[in-house]
Amino acid sequence: MKKVFFSVITAGLMFTACGDGGSDQKQETEEKPKVQLQQAEEEEEEIAESIELTIEGSDAMKFNKEKLTVHEGQEVTLTLVHTGEMSLEAMGHNFVLLNEGVDVADFSAAAVDAGLDAQYIPEGREGDIIAHTDVIGGGDETTITFEAPAKGTYDFICSFPGHSGMMKGKFVVK
Repeated sequence: MKKVFFSVITAGLMFTACGDGGSDQKQETEEKPKVQLQQAEEEEEEIAESIELTIEGSDAMKFNKEKLTVHEGQEVTLTLVHTGEMSLEAMGHNFVLLNEGVDVADFSAAAVDAGLDAQYIPEGREGDIIAHTDVIGGGDETTITFEAPAKGTYDFICSFPGHSGMMKGKFVVK
């Protein structure tokens, strides 16, 4: 019973000590650090003019990343590394960044018909593509540079026949 009484008294004293008299002043002081914190975060959010990305493709038909994030207008230098050992004819990989709204299945079907000589980039579908690498085989790498498109979410795939079902991801532009 003494513990309950002591707790009630302690709670009452705490409420009295934190009465209305100082609440406006306390609220004012709390708002200042929040504004300063927001300004500091905005200053830290300085966006680099360029960004370097690396993505790997393996003999298991997988990219090591399912999402790449950049900022609108950034110069993007993307390196594709084939970590496998199989030849480009048997297990070639490329990176194809598609425009928004392009049907991945339809593009992939057209890529099969394009063939290796065309890097599995279908003729007449250049408007569907923002950027792409050449097809590479095991142990190889290739690099491309392009400007990040407008804000949005874009699909990227490997257009080698049969790969786009597993080798795909999202390219997010902030």
